[in-house]
Amino acid sequence: MNADILIQYLPLYRDALYLTWKIGWLGIALAFLLGVWCAVMCHLHVPILARLSRIYIEVFRNTPLLVQLFFLYFALPKLGLRVSAQVCGVLGLGLLGGAYMAESLRSGLESVAPIQTESALSLGMTREAAFFHVILPQAVSVSVPGLVANVIFLLKETSVFSTISLMDLMFTAKDLIGMYAKTIECLFLLVVFYLIMLLPVSVLGSFIERKVRHAEFGD
Repeated sequence: MNADILIQYLPLYRDALYLTWKIGWLGIALAFLLGVWCAVMCHLHVPILARLSRIYIEVFRNTPLLVQLFFLYFALPKLGLRVSAQVCGVLGLGLLGGAYMAESLRSGLESVAPIQTESALSLGMTREAAFFHVILPQAVSVSVPGLVANVIFLLKETSVFSTISLMDLMFTAKDLIGMYAKTIECLFLLVVFYLIMLLPVSVLGSFIERKVRHAEFGD
């Protein structure tokens, strides 16, 4: 292990971490929006939209991110739709994550007892207000562990971005190994920077889960 090599490569990994982090969180934000939308449509049994949401969930949960990225990056231009590699990364991660987020939130919605809706309606709330102000907040709190796990999963899935020539952490490591054959140093930095990216999320997620459990059960 050559310390000078590690120091020399640090700026490259720092830039790659920033790109990976940016695309990862943009994709997660898109995934959360899609997940909420699909979960609500399915839970409320909205005609047509609920069916389309279920089709979307099944398609994207059962296909690898790599295949989805290849379709977005290589197939869409054949159809006349050209998007940058970064946009492909955000879309791919968002579409994949949205399917998983939707399932987590749907499970949370189903766990809320019907009496909650009935109680809200008896107090004079409209059905829509009861759903968004009573049911949905409870469902999100129940879904927190699943949502946190999905966020960590999606951040780890950014490792396939290198296949569409994005200068992410994995691409940087493979590129440096190919050019200079400093395998140990490059892989060591790759592990360190993934830990830098993922450990804070894991710790924060555990903290949020404990807070939610404390708020629910008072322990």
